[in-house]
Amino acid sequence: MAKGIIYVMSTVVDGLIKIGKTGSDNFSQRMTYLESNGYRNVSGLKRQFAIELSGYEEKERLLDSLFSRSRVSNTELFSLNINEVIQLLSSFEGKIVYPAQENKARIFENATEAVETALIPDGTYTLDVKQKDNRRVHAEMIVENGKLTVKKGANLGAVRNLTVESWKAARNDLQEKDGVSRKDFSATTPSMASAVVLGRSSNGWTTWKDKNNNHIDIYRKKNDSDNDDD
Repeated sequence: MAKGIIYVMSTVVDGLIKIGKTGSDNFSQRMTYLESNGYRNVSGLKRQFAIELSGYEEKERLLDSLFSRSRVSNTELFSLNINEVIQLLSSFEGKIVYPAQENKARIFENATEAVETALIPDGTYTLDVKQKDNRRVHAEMIVENGKLTVKKGANLGAVRNLTVESWKAARNDLQEKDGVSRKDFSATTPSMASAVVLGRSSNGWTTWKDKNNNHIDIYRKKNDSDNDDD
């Protein structure tokens, strides 16, 4: 079966994504064109995930069938949760093309966690950790409609082990001064939010707490319990 690339792009419209395919040798050129020119009068396209697959045309038709109800007219635009699409694609046997630095297992885990993030109720959540050097790390995170924003003024931990490139970039962009962040930042998952603040990988579900001092993992467990009752 022929090899090719299936890619997913976000757009300027929240919740509207593009799913497409291209030849293995044409990916960079195709991405550059779409990011510069848009698609079907939709601008702000940005590559988010791409995987090289055997039988890519057949797999794209499978995706079209699965997501047909979410398709916008006769286009390659879909009204979908992009993380659910990435989660599905990263489960296929193939080679990750973008982001090139990440492995499939990590991408699948991040996409799965991003889907679960929608379970967290709107509100303010806190991280408060005393590190081995007695430095106290403290931050506030606002959740609104599934979007996570860590507020500026967070007391940050020293960077020790940030293995995900997007997490490193977020930390480097904080305009840190004297161990305090100078700007808000958006995170796709609780674990990304806690890792950027702590300067190391961590499980955000057991690090962030709600106003009742409960770890936010209770919202995942509640959802699992509700599903078991169905």
